[in-house]
Amino acid sequence: MRCQMLISLLRIISFSLVIVISHVVVADGVVVDKVYHPYVLPNEREFEWRMLSHQNDAGNSLAQRLAYGQSLTEYIMVEVYVVGERDRSGDFGLSAYEVETRWMLTEQGEYWADWGMLLEVEKEHKRDIWEVTTGILFEKEFGRNSLALNAFLIYEMGSDIQSEFEREFRLQYRYRWLPQVQPAIEVYIGEDYTGIGPAFMGIQRFEGQKQLKWEAGFITGLNGDSKDHILRVAIEYEF
Repeated sequence: MRCQMLISLLRIISFSLVIVISHVVVADGVVVDKVYHPYVLPNEREFEWRMLSHQNDAGNSLAQRLAYGQSLTEYIMVEVYVVGERDRSGDFGLSAYEVETRWMLTEQGEYWADWGMLLEVEKEHKRDIWEVTTGILFEKEFGRNSLALNAFLIYEMGSDIQSEFEREFRLQYRYRWLPQVQPAIEVYIGEDYTGIGPAFMGIQRFEGQKQLKWEAGFITGLNGDSKDHILRVAIEYEF
């Protein structure tokens, strides 16, 4: 039984990579960020901090996000983000605002896999650049193994940018060894960037619905640059 589940898992991963690699030329920039899961808890509230450090031959850039989120229903979660970035010249400042909504389409374990949707609207600070992202969130559990897939369609528009559609793909294979320590492998694909690398995450539960989640990943670019690495870190407190 376990062998059959493992074979099915490998087939899903292989099929997903084939589809995404065939479309890799339709998205811009670095797509490394959080891999979303399709779950929402009733009456959930959270604070979240994310950090992304990108180092390549051109230098080092740093982005940070602060967010507050709250579930509106047992199936819908809304988060508001403030984004700050440090450019390669060393200047750090406010760069964008985001509003994100997630829908849990199926109950966890109700069907063969769990499904959700994401809608995100981003506005760059002091520039007329808007970005609207819609996506499908997928997760399948095999015993202690979890496979999460994110597929996003992005539309950029505004007077300071040429309007265009983009696509992004994120994959995370995770082994739930312990609640506090869960090793993973992540894959990110978009135009000008394809990356893969290890990640670790965990969750510490407290009284009631309070819990602290953490994630850290080190993604290496496969684009031919001599140095192209991304460190991502995220901390989320739910209450």
